[in-house]
Amino acid sequence: MPMSTALSDPPIVVLHSAAQIAERVRALGQTITRDYTGRPLVVLVVLKGSFIFAADLIRAIELPLRIEFLGMKSYGAGTKSSGVVQITQDLTSPVFDEDVLVVEDIVDTGLTISYLRRQLLTRSPRSVRVCALLHKPSRTVEPVSIDYLGYEVSDQFVVGYGLDHAQRFRNLPYLGLLEDRALSTDPA
Repeated sequence: MPMSTALSDPPIVVLHSAAQIAERVRALGQTITRDYTGRPLVVLVVLKGSFIFAADLIRAIELPLRIEFLGMKSYGAGTKSSGVVQITQDLTSPVFDEDVLVVEDIVDTGLTISYLRRQLLTRSPRSVRVCALLHKPSRTVEPVSIDYLGYEVSDQFVVGYGLDHAQRFRNLPYLGLLEDRALSTDPA
């Protein structure tokens, strides 16, 4: 069912409701808790898109954990990855000999997460795993391992629950598909 967020916003088709997302995040948290039982965890939140997902996921993980934030971008204001990854904010503490769980909003081409994994491995963590809310397998350029996945999605532009289009729609409580006509003004 198409929904509009404001009078001037384009209709958005709900892909996963807030209740569906909450249930999936709880299940991911339980699996992560089981996999890391007895080991502290560093949760590395990739900004900006994954902050809402990460906040809910962290509350669903029943382990001692530390949170780090890393700013990265490869989209700018466009709807397609530029292929150029830029770190905009680095970690504040080392991750040497620690288990690191990277929390990402969406794995699209695989270039960003692959680049991040390579960068993290130079810092000698004990392990690096990836938890992604969404994956677009049809857009994969560089295959990556996603250890914990919320949903696979088709090659459409998803907004809401932290994901944006030109810095808008992050505050929607659901995941939705932005209509193609709304993307026709894409500056990319």
